Amino acid sequence: MQRARPQDKRRARRPSPAAISGTIPGVTESSSVKVFVSYAHEDRARAQQLVQALTQSGLTVWWDGLIVAGTEFASTTEQALEAATAVIVLWSRSSAASHWVRDEATRGRDRGCLVPVSLDGSEPPIGFRQYHFISLANWRGRADAEEIRVLVHAVETAQTQALQSPPVTARPSAAPNRTTRRQLLLAGGGLALALGAGGWFGWRRMQGAARNIAANSVAVLPFSNISGDKDENYFSDGLSAEVRAALAHNPRLQVMAQISSEAFRASQANATTIAQALGVAYLLDGNVRRSGQTFRIAAELIDGHSGFSVWAQTFDRPMDDIFAVQTEIAGLVLAALTSEMRRISGAATAPLAASTLPGGTASVAAFDAYLRGRDDYNKFEGEATNRRALAEFDAAIAADPRFAAAHAARSRALIVIANQYADAAHTAELYNQAIEAARTATALAPDLADAQSTLGFALFQGRLDVQGAREPYQRSYQLGAGDATVLGRYALYGALTGRDSEARTAMQRAVELDPLNPLVHRAHGSVLYATRRYSEALGALRHALALNPKLSGAQAAIGRTLLVLGRTLEAREAFGREPHELVRETGVAIAEQRLGNLPLARQALERLRTDLGDSALYQQAQVAAQWGERETALKLLTRARALGDSGLIYLQTDPLLNPLRSLPAFDALRRQLGFE
Repeated sequence: MQRARPQDKRRARRPSPAAISGTIPGVTESSSVKVFVSYAHEDRARAQQLVQALTQSGLTVWWDGLIVAGTEFASTTEQALEAATAVIVLWSRSSAASHWVRDEATRGRDRGCLVPVSLDGSEPPIGFRQYHFISLANWRGRADAEEIRVLVHAVETAQTQALQSPPVTARPSAAPNRTTRRQLLLAGGGLALALGAGGWFGWRRMQGAARNIAANSVAVLPFSNISGDKDENYFSDGLSAEVRAALAHNPRLQVMAQISSEAFRASQANATTIAQALGVAYLLDGNVRRSGQTFRIAAELIDGHSGFSVWAQTFDRPMDDIFAVQTEIAGLVLAALTSEMRRISGAATAPLAASTLPGGTASVAAFDAYLRGRDDYNKFEGEATNRRALAEFDAAIAADPRFAAAHAARSRALIVIANQYADAAHTAELYNQAIEAARTATALAPDLADAQSTLGFALFQGRLDVQGAREPYQRSYQLGAGDATVLGRYALYGALTGRDSEARTAMQRAVELDPLNPLVHRAHGSVLYATRRYSEALGALRHALALNPKLSGAQAAIGRTLLVLGRTLEAREAFGREPHELVRETGVAIAEQRLGNLPLARQALERLRTDLGDSALYQQAQVAAQWGERETALKLLTRARALGDSGLIYLQTDPLLNPLRSLPAFDALRRQLGFE
């Protein structure tokens, strides 16, 4: 707010009655101070206009125009500032240079009730730019304008939050001013700001949406570990993943997948930027402090456009209550989203109901081991971390043999080890163990989409059981409409078994739920390739590489697509950039032969045979087929079938095997595998 120059202040010889009674001038004893307005002298006329509009809207407003003559200016202002449950700061080119306004904005921020407004569209000064502001640059003074409705809604929600939260004391001047992710995410100071549905809807009307963002979309950001021990990161990450899964279990909610949600883990971007990048209307953020057998979780739902908090709550519980808290957080978030969507639509909206995820555990020890295992599994750091993950999943199952999610996770760890690290002599046994673990998971929790999907994947890739995989895959698709990983697995199965339309639909949904995950875009390219949409496949694969230029397999997939399109020179260049030896040498052998460079082609094939041997039988068959050696190709495929080569899952749709399709022996092999 504006400060009078020292020579303009009128000091009474004795305190005013208001000062003696402890009330604040301009506000009667029967009313309470709710809104404090801070502004610069140059903006006084505009501030008065806003105060009148807010008052007409039913708010109790204090500004320095209420100070009566003879009142101690500084002390009165301080009383009003401390009594306010919302502090509106009117930023402008003038107020940004005012030390008084900055001081009052700092106090509002520290108390968690700052509501920033820009009078002229200019940004706040450094130190407040991470907070989103409501612009009044185009406001013409009407109390019934959309901008005022948005501002009133923000103030009312801020007041509710402030009244529910304990007071925050001012920070000592010597304290370090560290910017945390929470300060960057919140667009209005602590947990007390909210624009909610009113602001979201108003923005849509006034600005127009740059992207078609669904009102029921939310991203769960990785919860911060504030325990002071980085070894506890697995616990906070695991909790956010569990809450994400609980929300995604509701079919009426669009929940961003884990990889995309975690893309902003170390980002300095604010909430509005993150929400726009993810294409969601809301963000769920939180932090976890774990100490022995107790924990504290602070969770908060943030409006993705305004950056203001819609709902926030802190949970202090013993470890035994960790499972109840996950469900409680999901339920409260769903209730808040239901309320927001009702405001947006203006019509009755059926409540978004929370439900308990199938396949869980009531054992803290089992849950803790499971979270540790999942953390190792998600690191993608090689065989050691995968085997460590397997050991943790085994520990979880030992603590609770009925923990279905742990059995499913164990199956996936075994599949990775079999597929990437085991020699041919041990692969079959590892896949058998994986299938057994997945069957146990589905028996314990038939409605666990991830378990059904894992069983389908294990049967399809591990046992080449095309028909046996169909039922669990179909079941997973019905149960896991909100899970990008489940959708992606089903999409690839559908594409490779001739269900083109279903496959593309499921894959597109997976991309929408996980748009920043390069693996999802690589899978999208594979689905499009298998359904013969080669030009579209190139776009998806190049998108995957843009997200991760080192993504294994993507360059080779581009090379194969270019081969089919007849762009052999470009294909050879793409294969040359591929880091994975198996698919690189396969592509080089085919491309060089097409270009007439037979010595180079033979060298690449020899590297396949020498370095990879029976692990590359399917790839050797692709080369032989493209070279016109059809009988050799058939023999290699027959041997691959005997050894259970997982490459055979591509046989039905692989265009590199097209030279063999007219042969009766090839058709017989296709039917043996269960392809229709």
